[in-house]
Amino acid sequence: MNTLTIIGLGAGDFNQLQMGVYKKLKAAKKLFVRTIDHPVLEELAAEGITFESFDKIYEKHDAFQPVYAEIAESLIAVTAIEDSMYAVPGHPLVAEQTVQLLIKAADEGTFNLVIEGGQSFLDPIFGALKIDPIEGFQLLDGTSFSMHDINMRQHILIAQVYDTFSASEVKLTLMEKYEDEYPVTVVTAAGSSQEKIVTVPLYELDQSVEVNNLTTVYVPPVNSQEEALRDWTTFRTIIATLRGPNGCPWDQKQTHESLKKYLLEEAHEYLAAVDAEDDFAMIEELGDVLLQVFLHAQIGEDQGYFTLEDVLASVSEKMIRRHPHVFGDVAVEDADGVVANWEAIKAEEKGNSDKPLLDGEYRASSALQTAFNYQNRAAKVGFDWPDVEGAWDKFAEEWQEFRHEVTNGSSISRLDELGDVLFTLVNLARFYKLSPEEAILHANEKFARRFGYVEAQVKASGKLFADFTLDQLDRFWNEAKQLEREKEL
Repeated sequence: MNTLTIIGLGAGDFNQLQMGVYKKLKAAKKLFVRTIDHPVLEELAAEGITFESFDKIYEKHDAFQPVYAEIAESLIAVTAIEDSMYAVPGHPLVAEQTVQLLIKAADEGTFNLVIEGGQSFLDPIFGALKIDPIEGFQLLDGTSFSMHDINMRQHILIAQVYDTFSASEVKLTLMEKYEDEYPVTVVTAAGSSQEKIVTVPLYELDQSVEVNNLTTVYVPPVNSQEEALRDWTTFRTIIATLRGPNGCPWDQKQTHESLKKYLLEEAHEYLAAVDAEDDFAMIEELGDVLLQVFLHAQIGEDQGYFTLEDVLASVSEKMIRRHPHVFGDVAVEDADGVVANWEAIKAEEKGNSDKPLLDGEYRASSALQTAFNYQNRAAKVGFDWPDVEGAWDKFAEEWQEFRHEVTNGSSISRLDELGDVLFTLVNLARFYKLSPEEAILHANEKFARRFGYVEAQVKASGKLFADFTLDQLDRFWNEAKQLEREKEL
């Protein structure tokens, strides 16, 4: 088998090139370079060393991944014929995706692979910025990283920032976590005679700074919680502090039981924001829901029973397990198939059980939701009308029985029949895939809004409610309805 030798050109100019690397480059019979845009290569060419670059491949593609793949394929093809050498900027094993592709190909046993030295750009970067990597740092690829990769409390080095376009993409990604004015430093040709260091506000990263293939963007660690409000760790720290020894007395005394009503209230307020199609309110209300989740997780951690990581692991594992059509090889045709598969997996997880089917479906906070859960559980074992017409017939039957008891029955029988009417209404909601809980929340919110308008008109008149007839008050109500319709148009 022939051998492909990969060697690093270092991070600086010719004066920083290691002697051993220089000798190997001079001795190479077939030398390829990823790009000619490196300060060492001009000197090597002046000494008569010949090489072939892959710069033309960059011109063929709009993204970097196909470029790297074609370079690797080209080198594999050449090595199948004869030994060859491939020179890359810096060190071959630092931020070189073509090398990773070649390592993977070599593992298949079609050619030998030798990786030689070369100084990576990291040492001169640390020296230029005067930072100690033991404090913690991240090396990210500017062509592919996302905001989820960022640890705001570490030194962040972003490589592969080649041009204005890539700098713009990096800027936009960073702006999802950092403020626009956050300082970032652009380091070019670190450790060489052309070294250049410029610090700018983040929003200027792609505007006032020249970048090239020797450019690295440095983002310093945040200095305060206020600078990292978009970071999950910040919020977790805030909750732990509130529950801690020097925290808030109210938060310290809360329990899972005492917080139940707040979780329900916040969920309802979020649903109201959804109904109002108010994005800003959704942000605020989702934050309040998230607060409740983090508080419960912190209480679990304080008591030594579970942590937020346990919660995340549980739900993540469940999502992967119950979505084999996404994370596995199961095929489903549509959303109904997804639901059927989900229920089959749930049943398999629970196994055979002697517990009553309705166990676990009761909700103390909502009789409507309990009714919905009971009916849904019974329907899954076949105790259900074959279609919605049966549910409508049952509603008509219960409605007549209720009316009969209103005329002829006692308060106890009327209450019983009213319960049956409400229960059949929940059944109808289930058939039409509506949430009865959400429906009554919407109705309550709508009533409060319209009655608020009626109350405002009464107050504006300088009179009391008792001074108006029902018809007059009803006209105010209809005005409120009309104003709502006009807003919707």
